Formats: sequence, C-alpha cells, structure tokens
Amino acid sequence: MAIFTWHNGNVPEGMKVTQVYGLVFTKDGRMLLKVEKVGDKIMYSLAGGKPELEDNSREETLKREFLEEVNTTLQDGALVVGYQQVDEEDGSPPYAQMRMSAIIDSIGIRQPDPDTGKTYDRLLTTPKRAIELLNWGEVGESQVNEALRIAKEHLGLQEFSTKEEYV
Repeated sequence: MAIFTWHNGNVPEGMKVTQVYGLVFTKDGRMLLKVEKVGDKIMYSLAGGKPELEDNSREETLKREFLEEVNTTLQDGALVVGYQQVDEEDGSPPYAQMRMSAIIDSIGIRQPDPDTGKTYDRLLTTPKRAIELLNWGEVGESQVNEALRIAKEHLGLQEFSTKEEYV
C-alpha cells in the first residue's frame, strides 16, 4: 500500500511529477471545485491532470487541464503550493502529485472533457467550505490553507465573497 506525505513548497529536483492539480481562486476569493455525479453520489475534486510531452512547464499543464476539464482559463503566474509525495513501497523511487495556486481569468460554458467525454459541474465556494467538500482531512486543510496564503501574499487576492454557486 502506498504511503502519501504532504509537503509545502517545490518538488525536489529530479523527483518525477505525475500530476498537477489546481487550488484556484476567483478574484473575489472563492475556490473552484470540479463536481462529478457518480451514481447517486456527488464527488468534489480539483481539476488537473498528468503532464504531457507538449507541456513546456507545470503551469502549462495546469492551464491545459483546467481548459480541458472545466473550460476555465487561468491568469499567468500560477505558483507552487506543494506536493504529495507518493512512495509505492515497491522499491521504485517516490514521485510527486503537485498542487498549484492561480487566479481564474474566465469560466466558459460547461463542455465535455476531450479525454473522458464527461461534462463536469463547477462549484465556486469559500475555502472553508472547499475543505469540507473535498473531505481530505488534515492534508486537504493544509493544502487549501497554504494555497489561500499564497493567493493573498503573492497573487493579490484581497476580496472574499461568501456566495456559493454552480457556474
């Protein structure tokens, strides 16, 4: 069974990155969550995915995945929040599942993800509510709080709406 360990900050040099997911914010301080109906359950997650050969940077991966999955564009200047180190305990080197923070530029109409054909709902909510909906325990709370800190200190986030809405 794999061991997952959360680390704030950059991925160590040489560690393979298998995912880039975004903890992203509107200009009024709400977070965007991807919403998927699975049977009669509703699952909340972050948009993002696997780096592809055509991606020139991790920020490019993040932007491409947000456009594909939730038809949302992000402003330039996404910053690293941290990474989840995964050790498969099989002798292979550990790898990183990266998280980045960015400000949303625009949210387009819902459309199918070209990779899966699924059309996801998108929920704008407060960071506190995002922690509850993601339901990732202390690790999730750490990720959201660090992303919020970065967005305030480095991405210019100053407003904080409490309105929750599907877009």
